[in-house]
Amino acid sequence: MNWWMPVPRTPSLALMLSPVLLALCWSPAASAQMAQETATPTGNPPISDTPSDPNEQIEFSAERLEYDQDSDVVIASGQVNMVREGNQLRADSVSWDRASGKVVATGNVRITNPEGDVAYGDSIELQDTLKDGIAQNMLLVLADGGRLAALHGERSDGVTQLDRASYSPCAVEDHKGCPKQPLWRIDAVRVIHDPVKHRIRYQHARLSFLGVPVLSLPGLSHPDGSGAGGSGLLIPDIRYRNLNGLELAVPMYLQLGPDRDLTLTTHVFSKIAPMLEAEYRQLTSSGAYKVGGHLTYGRRTFQSGTDTARDIRGEFNASGKFQLSPEWSITGATRLTTDKTFLPRYAISWDDRLRTMVRAEHITRRSYLSIAGWAVQDLRADAVQGRQPIALPAIDYRLRIADPVLGGAIEVQANSLALLRTEGQDTQRAFTSFKWEKRTLTAMGQELSLTAYGRADIYNTHDSLSTLTASYRGEEGWSSRAIGAVAADMRWPLLGKAFSGTQLITPRVQIVASPKIANLKVPNEDSRAIELEDSNLFALNRFPGYDRWEDSARVTYGADYALTLPGFTLRSVVGQSYRLNSRPSLFPNGTGLNSRLSDIVGRTTLAYGSRVQLIHRFRLDKDNLAIRRNEIDATVGSRRTYASVSYLRLNRDIDTSLEDLRDREELRVGVRLALNRYWSVFGTTVLNLTGKAEDPTTTSDGYDMLRQRVGVAYEDECFQFGLTWRRDRAGLGDARTGNSVLFRLAFKNLGR
Repeated sequence: MNWWMPVPRTPSLALMLSPVLLALCWSPAASAQMAQETATPTGNPPISDTPSDPNEQIEFSAERLEYDQDSDVVIASGQVNMVREGNQLRADSVSWDRASGKVVATGNVRITNPEGDVAYGDSIELQDTLKDGIAQNMLLVLADGGRLAALHGERSDGVTQLDRASYSPCAVEDHKGCPKQPLWRIDAVRVIHDPVKHRIRYQHARLSFLGVPVLSLPGLSHPDGSGAGGSGLLIPDIRYRNLNGLELAVPMYLQLGPDRDLTLTTHVFSKIAPMLEAEYRQLTSSGAYKVGGHLTYGRRTFQSGTDTARDIRGEFNASGKFQLSPEWSITGATRLTTDKTFLPRYAISWDDRLRTMVRAEHITRRSYLSIAGWAVQDLRADAVQGRQPIALPAIDYRLRIADPVLGGAIEVQANSLALLRTEGQDTQRAFTSFKWEKRTLTAMGQELSLTAYGRADIYNTHDSLSTLTASYRGEEGWSSRAIGAVAADMRWPLLGKAFSGTQLITPRVQIVASPKIANLKVPNEDSRAIELEDSNLFALNRFPGYDRWEDSARVTYGADYALTLPGFTLRSVVGQSYRLNSRPSLFPNGTGLNSRLSDIVGRTTLAYGSRVQLIHRFRLDKDNLAIRRNEIDATVGSRRTYASVSYLRLNRDIDTSLEDLRDREELRVGVRLALNRYWSVFGTTVLNLTGKAEDPTTTSDGYDMLRQRVGVAYEDECFQFGLTWRRDRAGLGDARTGNSVLFRLAFKNLGR
C-alpha cells in the first residue's frame, strides 16, 4: 500500500490529522480514574481493583466480559466502552493484562479526549497508565477538524512519533457526503510531536495541492494547537505598488516566554530599499503592553517634488494598560513617524493625525479621577506642527453623592487643563462645578427631570493674536467667568398596539434658562465644532467641550417614535428649539442655532431582521425646509452578500474662516457578492463630491475618486486566497497617487 493513500477501514477520512490527540490520550494528565458503567460479565473479574495506583479505579462496560484468573487478563467484547478522567475508549474488543498493565484494543477503535479530539485505528496497544503506546493504521481527528493519518504511531517518554503520515485540515467529503481528495495536504516520512514545546515537526515533508506535489518543505513545523506553539515563520504577504514595486513581507514569530513574544517582519521591495518591522508584546501581573515600529533607509520627496538626501525613515507605536489596584489603572498609547508621507508611502496607514496619550484613572462607586496628557502629530499637507497643542496635564475629578434634603443626585466636578504650543497660543484653564438632578414620575406617567447647574472658571492665555480666528482668542492674560443654568425636562411615553405589534410615542419638552455668559472673554479651544443635531438637541449646553456655554432661555420640543413588529423595528426622533429672548447669539451662521427659532433635526433608524439596516440623520432649514445636513448609512444583505452605502452632505453656508465647520459632500460604497459557497468578489470606493458650492476654497471639481478597491476571495475550511487591486488618487510628495495589488495565501494551521 502506498503510504500516502487512504488508511484502511476509514476510506472516507483518508489522509488526515495531527498527533495532538495521541499525545493527549497518552499524556500523564490522561492517566486518571475511569467511571463505572453497567456490564454483562461472563465471569466475576475484580474490576474495582487498581492497575497501578491504589487511588485509581478502572471500570468499563461491554456486552461480554471474561476474566482469566490464572493470567489475570480481562477481555471485553461487543461495544466496549472505557472512560478515564474524561478520556473515552471504544472498540469491538479490549484485552487488559492487569499484571503488566498492557491494554490492547482492536476493531473500530476510537479514542476521545476531553478536548474533543478523536483517534481511530485498527489496533492500539498502550499501558493502563495511558503514558506510552503503539497504534497501527491510525487516524487522528482533531476537534478543529484537522486530520492526520499514519501507518504506525508510537509514543515514548512523552514524545509521539508517526511514520508515513499525511496531514490536512481540509474536508474529505463533499456536501453530499461523497469522498473527495483534500484541497491540500502535507505528506511526510516521519512526524514528531513534542507536547512540552507544543510543536509538530515533519521530516522529508512535501505539500500537495489539488493532488499534485508542488513544494518541498524541509524542516517544516507548526503549533499543535494545545499551547502557544513556539517560534516559527508566519504566512507571508505579497503585494505590488507602483511606487515600491513588488513587495514580499516575511514575518518571523519568536516566542520569548509564556508571557511575551516578538514578531520580526522583513519587507523586501523591487524598487526601493528593504524595510524592517517589529512588534513586541508582553503580559505582566498587572496588565499588558506592546511596542512596535517600522524602519528603513531611503529617499523621500516633498510635496513640491524635490528630493531630499537619503535619511532614516520609520514609525514607532506603543500601547498598554495596567491595573495597579481595583481602583487605579494606567493607560498609554503613542504613534509617531519621521515624516508626513512615510505611512501612506508604505501602505501602513492613511491617518492624517497621530495621537499620543497617557492617562491614570482612579474609579470608585461614587468618584472618578483622571490625570492625563496628550499630543497630536499632524500629517496634513498644509498643517503647521507648532500650532498643534500639547495637553499636560489634563485633570478631571467627579464625585456623585445623594441629596439628603431634596432628593436626587449631586455631582461635583473639578477640572484643569494646560495647552502648550511651540508656535501659537498657550492656554491654561481650571473650573469647579456643581450639578443637581432629580427625576420623578407624575401620577399620569410623565417623567420629569429637574436640573440645576453652576460653574466657576478661570483662564490664563498668552500669544492670543497668533490664533487666526478672532472669536477663538479670548482676552490676553488672566480672566474668569461664572456660569449658571436651571432646566426642566418632561417626557410622556404613550404605549399602544399597532400593525400586529407595539408602538411607543414619547412627546418631550424642555425649558432651560441661563443668564448672560462672558463667553468671548475666554479662549475657545474645545468648543469649535458646533452644529445642531439629534444627539445634542436636548443637551443642557449644546456647545461641545467647556470653553463655550449657551446662555439665554429656550424651550426645546420634539417627539420620539418607536414601532416594533415581528422582525421589524423603526425608531425616529425629531425636534426643534426656540430661544425666548432676543439676545444676540454666539452661534455662527449655518449651525442651525444662530436664529431664535432653530432648524429642525432628526434621526430615523430602521431594521428589517438582520438583512436591512438604515440610519438617516437630517437637519432642515427652518425657513424653507432646505436640507442642511443629510447623512445616510445603509446596509442590505447577508453576512456573505451585502451592499453598504454611506452618504454625507453638509450644506450649511458657514463662513469659510471657521476651519472646523467646512461644508463637504462624500459618498462611500461597498459591495460583496458570494458567487458560491467559497468564492466571492468585492469592491469599495470613496468619492469626494465636494465642489465650489459646498466649499469655495476647495480644489475639487465635485467628483473625485479618492480611493478604489476591487478584489476576489476564496475561503473554505482549510484554505484562503485573496487578490485585491487598490488605487489611491490622493497623496502628496512620495506618497502620490498609485496602484497596488495585494496577493495572499493562507493554509489553515500553518505558519509558525
